[in-house]
Amino acid sequence: MPTEVLEVTKKFLRDPIRILMKKEELTLEGIEQFYINIEREEWKVDTLCDLYETLTITHAVIFLNTRCKVDWLTEKMHTRDFTVSALDGDMDQKERDVIMREFPAGSSRVLITTDLLAPGIDVQQVSLVINYDLPTNRKNYIHRIGREGQFGKKGVGINFVTKEDKRILPDIETFYNNTVEEMPMNVTDLI
Repeated sequence: MPTEVLEVTKKFLRDPIRILMKKEELTLEGIEQFYINIEREEWKVDTLCDLYETLTITHAVIFLNTRCKVDWLTEKMHTRDFTVSALDGDMDQKERDVIMREFPAGSSRVLITTDLLAPGIDVQQVSLVINYDLPTNRKNYIHRIGREGQFGKKGVGINFVTKEDKRILPDIETFYNNTVEEMPMNVTDLI
């Protein structure tokens, strides 16, 4: 808490009690990270559907960079009969609360969202994070992928990489001092 705020509490409160909490730590430790080269942006949907059909997903979060794309991808997945939920900043708080109750409960196991809500997604069951779009700000990478390592759990992060993203991934690897491996052909054992 800022010093100025603490000083104000001393002036107005009698015998204030200070409660210290450990700072939230996001980590990439224990998270297997992979990338999939995708030639064209429009092929990402098919790649996602292939993954969805191949992997046994307990709970997954798919990150995109815009609300418009969240709505678009959610609609695409629904038309292909995949059960997904969407969460974005345009929703009112009641809608968000309903989704954040349903998602951990398992009524929907895949959540599609943007960076705006990444820090607020604290679901212990998340075992897979997919960066449908790589984050535009490399510091957001840990807020996305780090969801899994937050509770000391292991998980998998998959990054969709197009030609345009080729320069972003090495920047992320350098920033976090880690290596993101190419996705293996046999993915069934990942999750």
